[in-house]
Amino acid sequence: MIQGKRVLVVVPARGGSKGVPLKNLYPLAGVPLIAHVGRLVQTLDCVDRAVVSTDSSEIAAVAKKWGLDAPFVRPDSLSGDLISDLDVLCHAVEGTEATDGVRYDVIAMLQPTSPLRRAEHVTHAVQKLVREDWDAVWTVSPTDLKYHPLKQLTVGVDGQMDYFDPDGRAVIARQQLGPVYHRNGAAYAFTRECLLEQRTIAGLRTAAIVTTNRMISIDTLDDFRAVEIEMSRQDGARTQAE
Repeated sequence: MIQGKRVLVVVPARGGSKGVPLKNLYPLAGVPLIAHVGRLVQTLDCVDRAVVSTDSSEIAAVAKKWGLDAPFVRPDSLSGDLISDLDVLCHAVEGTEATDGVRYDVIAMLQPTSPLRRAEHVTHAVQKLVREDWDAVWTVSPTDLKYHPLKQLTVGVDGQMDYFDPDGRAVIARQQLGPVYHRNGAAYAFTRECLLEQRTIAGLRTAAIVTTNRMISIDTLDDFRAVEIEMSRQDGARTQAE
């Protein structure tokens, strides 16, 4: 709880991932991927409840082992490739509130696929949301200017190339490009009203927390290997600092 507001963590973890089957159970640094978010949640003082939203009984069982509850089963209608985060979150909030008989004021979404997150990313997002009265707060990372939207191109079925944004034609130097950011999945925080009344994860007033440490969103087996390398690098850096 923070400033009298109940905080619910929702961990979306469906079983039908395509790139890596049962990706949320695939081992990362010796434990299932979902275990990393479960262990982190146990360190968060502001969290009142943490649940997993899954359609898989196997994922639910492993999530419980690592500190996440599974009070409901995600229906098949919310388990496809094109289901939005909003639909999953609203179902989780309403299902958990019905089970618990309480109202949750703040909802934090922690995707298992961002295991390089730190506890302070989540705490900062929740605190910023409540203390500064935002509808939503997302963590983001700076985008390398080499991949700026004004430098993106499209290629048609006939092979014709063009700028994704016509304004890109006027760019001749990187100094013309302002900073842009992309969401990194470390933490999202929303008010209940943002999700259930505004029906969006990007509310009328949405703030960003810019993170500087490296983030990797896991989609492939190569991503798993990259995260393990980064974890080893960070562990080595901490050891040297001590």
